[in-house]
Amino acid sequence: MEKTEANFRKLLNEHKSTIYSVCYMFSKDQDEVEDLFQETLINLWNGLDKFEGRSGTGTWVWRIALNTCINSDRKKKKRVDTVPLTFDTDFRDDNSVENRQVKLLHQRISRLQPFDRAIVLLWLENMSYDDIAAIVGISTKAVGVRLVRIREQLKNMNDN
Repeated sequence: MEKTEANFRKLLNEHKSTIYSVCYMFSKDQDEVEDLFQETLINLWNGLDKFEGRSGTGTWVWRIALNTCINSDRKKKKRVDTVPLTFDTDFRDDNSVENRQVKLLHQRISRLQPFDRAIVLLWLENMSYDDIAAIVGISTKAVGVRLVRIREQLKNMNDN
């Protein structure tokens, strides 16, 4: 794909919600979401002229966003003097059962390993196993196996 501002704007308009969703699942607060979003945009811009179209544009965007977030997560773990921030954003401004369940699910997913978090996020976006496999670089069968294991892991987590 030719690296032009028009192509980049079109790509961003088509996939900004995907990028935001990925960044949201790998962050602890709104500032981090924005930082990851910006870093992903930089990586997309830098890779735009290298995109050869062997996969769909959406698959490529998912892969760039996930790799950006996973790499950022790895870098964070290497830092020694960090203070974990609490995630206190309300998904809605009420205390409904549904809101509490969404918060609980987000807390549990955030405790998964980055690769597993990526698979869950793609699954929650209703992607097919084939698409998930193409994005994360494993076989379709491995996606199914990992999802079964991840579901069990989520089910058995304690909520502290």
